[in-house]
Amino acid sequence: MKRNIVIAAVTAAALIGGGTATALATTGDDGDSARQTANTRLSNDAHDDREDRDDRGDRGDDAERAASTDVTAPEAIASALKHTSGTVVSAELDDEDDSDKVVWKVDVLSGDDTWHSVSVDPSDGRVLGSQTDDEDDSAQVRAALKGSSVTAEEAAKAAAGKGVVTSVDLDDDGKAKSWETETRTSGGAERDWKVDLNTGKITADRSDDTDDRD
Repeated sequence: MKRNIVIAAVTAAALIGGGTATALATTGDDGDSARQTANTRLSNDAHDDREDRDDRGDRGDDAERAASTDVTAPEAIASALKHTSGTVVSAELDDEDDSDKVVWKVDVLSGDDTWHSVSVDPSDGRVLGSQTDDEDDSAQVRAALKGSSVTAEEAAKAAAGKGVVTSVDLDDDGKAKSWETETRTSGGAERDWKVDLNTGKITADRSDDTDDRD
């Protein structure tokens, strides 16, 4: 009888010990999971912070490069038109082939409805090259510009009072057609503006502000 009591006690101790071990193991797993989750969150937050810093750095680099160019948007447009006659539909200060070299890319629609992309050196206004593009919206562009009196060059000049113009582009969608321009201040702030095709009046692009809030 005493032997049975001892065996029962040992068995109970084993069960209790096993239960305790299991509980400890479970508690250990929960702790590891919590620590892993916390580490993952910290890693994600750090990654997001790095991306935010990279984005701010890219904007700063773009603003610095834009401010350091000797050739303005109107001058780049004039240079492109000397090389290729036609109607300028857009001009943008952009990286060339995803490199660090920045050039003006000016899109010109010639009289025979051929699109030309003209690269202009931002330091001296030289035309670096030109290539034809296969676009099919010539009729839409000409319809948008029909009867207008403000050119892309004039729109860029109008926006120059707001900062360094880094792009000008025809917005031919919807009823309120206009020139869209982008400027950057010396502090790196970026703003978008609309320039009326007939009056040259410049107004802030409120749709862009809405997109930024969203």
